[in-house]
Amino acid sequence: MKRVLAGVATAVAAALALTACGNSDPLAGDSGDGGDGGGSNETLNVGSANFPESQLLAEIYSQALETKGVTVNRQFDLGSREKYYDGLEDGSIDLIPEYTGVLLQFINKEATEVESEEVYTALQEALPENLMVLDKAAAEDKDAVVVTKETADKWGLESIDDLVPHCKEVVFGAAPEFKTRPDGLPGLEEKYSCTFKSFSSLEPGAITTKALLDNTVQAADIFTTDAAIEANGLIVLEDPKNNFAAQNVVPLVNKDKASDTVKETLNAISAELDTEKLLDLNARLNAPDKPDYADVAEEWLSEIGI
Repeated sequence: MKRVLAGVATAVAAALALTACGNSDPLAGDSGDGGDGGGSNETLNVGSANFPESQLLAEIYSQALETKGVTVNRQFDLGSREKYYDGLEDGSIDLIPEYTGVLLQFINKEATEVESEEVYTALQEALPENLMVLDKAAAEDKDAVVVTKETADKWGLESIDDLVPHCKEVVFGAAPEFKTRPDGLPGLEEKYSCTFKSFSSLEPGAITTKALLDNTVQAADIFTTDAAIEANGLIVLEDPKNNFAAQNVVPLVNKDKASDTVKETLNAISAELDTEKLLDLNARLNAPDKPDYADVAEEWLSEIGI
């Protein structure tokens, strides 16, 4: 009997040892990279440009990914595209919210596409091998030539064409890179024959708006979803010659980090984001109590069920 019991014990021990080698939990499945194992071992360095909307979108991306178990290192307020793009190419930044038209023109200064789908297709083809864009959102935030209502009434301005006879009277305010970007001063000069009296280099956002309201500058480059436009009754001049191409919000990501989890999460955000919602998000961020980016992002993600 002792020999029988010893044999059974040896067999059971051997079976348990084999099971342990294969899987510590015999009931657990193989979660893999795209499985539902309840977590992720992915890490992404998420960046943003140096203006509030970019930082808010980056925070939305970050929080959404964190709910899926992705570890996020935030590297916000990196400056202009001219400063952060090298980080995307060398892999020190994995993900950043971008805008299709200006990104295309940054990569290919000869690009002529202006319509949304054409710009998106051309951008996909122009990107370097290690980068990709995910689904674009319907939301658009375009650069625009903006003036005060007083200036618009004084000169009868509705479009950039109307501004042309007065360009030499205008100090134009914009971020430093606007001076050389294809759709910046070079584009306005080429398409509208508009050469301004002078150029004032300004930080985007509140500083540019204040300069316009103070009449330090008489026209400025302000993003069309900036809450300051409606809040201050500013006038966005029409762009009949399409100097500014379509600028849909789109996640730009390192291909090696574009797992199924990352793609599905960010594409779900893009599917929810249209221009009206983007305007609302900027308005919330610009509320009198000056809420934190994280709070605005968390509230919106909760509303859309992500």
